[in-house]
Amino acid sequence: MPDSTTYIEACNNFDKIYEQALSTRKPVVVTKEGAESVAVIPTAELNSIIETAYLFQSPENASRLVAAIERAKAQTFKPRTIEDLRQEFGLVEEE
Repeated sequence: MPDSTTYIEACNNFDKIYEQALSTRKPVVVTKEGAESVAVIPTAELNSIIETAYLFQSPENASRLVAAIERAKAQTFKPRTIEDLRQEFGLVEEE
């Protein structure tokens, strides 16, 4: 659950809220009576959320991503060197 603060507290202590959002990487929700809440969130976190949502828009892509995550969690593949991969895919560097 994200931390929250009131609009008045946010106005008086924005530097603290800014630093809190950056240090915890979690949103800080700012509430104002009779109005919609907003969140202070690090830009990198917001961009990551937007990118993830974009990648999951396509059902086919979402399925591939979920399958890749499951393979990664299962750790069924052995690590390979860049040179091994280059040879496998015919990407041998020209000399």
